[in-house]
Amino acid sequence: AFRLAKRRLALTGTPFRSDTNPIPFVAYDEQPGGTRISRADYTYGYAEALRDHVVRPVVFMNYGGPMRWRTKSGETHAANLGELLTKDVSAQAWRTALDPKGEWISAVLSAADRRLTEVRRHVPDAGGLVIATNQTQARAYAKVLASLTGEQPTLVLSDDPGSSKRIETFAESEDRWMVAVRMVSEGVDVPRLAVGVYATATSTPLFFAQAVGRFVRARRRGELATVFLPTVPIILAHASTLERQRDHVLGAPAAKELWEETDAELAQANRTEKAADDLEGSFEALTSEATFDHVLFESQQFGMHAVPTSDDEADYLGLPGLLEADQITQVLRERQRRQVNRHDRADERAKVPAEVSLHRALEARRKELNTLVAQYARATGRPHSHVHAELRRQCGGPPLARATTEQVEQRIEMIRRWR
Repeated sequence: AFRLAKRRLALTGTPFRSDTNPIPFVAYDEQPGGTRISRADYTYGYAEALRDHVVRPVVFMNYGGPMRWRTKSGETHAANLGELLTKDVSAQAWRTALDPKGEWISAVLSAADRRLTEVRRHVPDAGGLVIATNQTQARAYAKVLASLTGEQPTLVLSDDPGSSKRIETFAESEDRWMVAVRMVSEGVDVPRLAVGVYATATSTPLFFAQAVGRFVRARRRGELATVFLPTVPIILAHASTLERQRDHVLGAPAAKELWEETDAELAQANRTEKAADDLEGSFEALTSEATFDHVLFESQQFGMHAVPTSDDEADYLGLPGLLEADQITQVLRERQRRQVNRHDRADERAKVPAEVSLHRALEARRKELNTLVAQYARATGRPHSHVHAELRRQCGGPPLARATTEQVEQRIEMIRRWR
């Protein structure tokens, strides 16, 4: 039907696919090794749109932490989210973090809400979106948010006939939060969304790009998007390459990415809101804790580990809601310097009590030695100075006023043997 068309305009925010079927109307160039790579006549991607202020810059707040879970065989395992682990262990740690009953998701949702409060100082109608894996978790996250904020979030479920209306109502309101299953990521058009929580175990680059796309639509210059992520290597890799143009490759070996799904599997999961959670029932989440790991912006990491609600975390959550892209890096570097200086001062303060304690211990040992010398002098009729001099001769070292704790203890041990 389009054979005679001279021009074809392909409009998509994700010009690639997970399988090796050619994209209609797209040209492919031969590459060494027998692969073919897609070639666009003109590309206007995220980097170009960011340059033209069409989209918002995105800052990723990454959270890790220790996880514990029990397998169906009864064995208890523990791992830190984000460590280089085996595929199954990584998957279980990730899903443990997303457990609605755990402390990790509660801490991350609380941090995201504090971030939204800061953004709304500059963008009063800014909203947040939590992307959940399935309906059960979406409902649970909504309850957690309600308890944290005192406001009932908008809950969007596909089998609810009023879902579309709920999204429209949220888009036109100034409500703070919406919670939805991952199927909503591609269809939601709510320009005021500025803060997101990626609370799903879906790892495909296609889905991640669609999810982040919900937050980047700019309404006015200077708006900033913030997305909270679990510190999982494959997700951080997607975030790091956000601005890089991705081409579609044919004939390459299938990438063995963690839990990667095909487009068909993803579409089916999106339609049914089933998580395709192969590990469901094979383990039981026990405990999860959250730690702020770092901020990721333009493939650069800023910040160090921090506990939730700390000053270090608050520094990054408190980024202004309106910043030009070139200002963001400067502000993040300044916050990082402030964090490093704060830790250096804390280390210095920690050294002072230790030095005071050592000094007091030395004074106590000197006092003990003087008491023993006085007792020995009375018993033998010798002057105190002669006793001290004999101790120095046998044990070595400087006069008592300059002797170290170890030297004083040697003299104490010596005079006790004399008695």
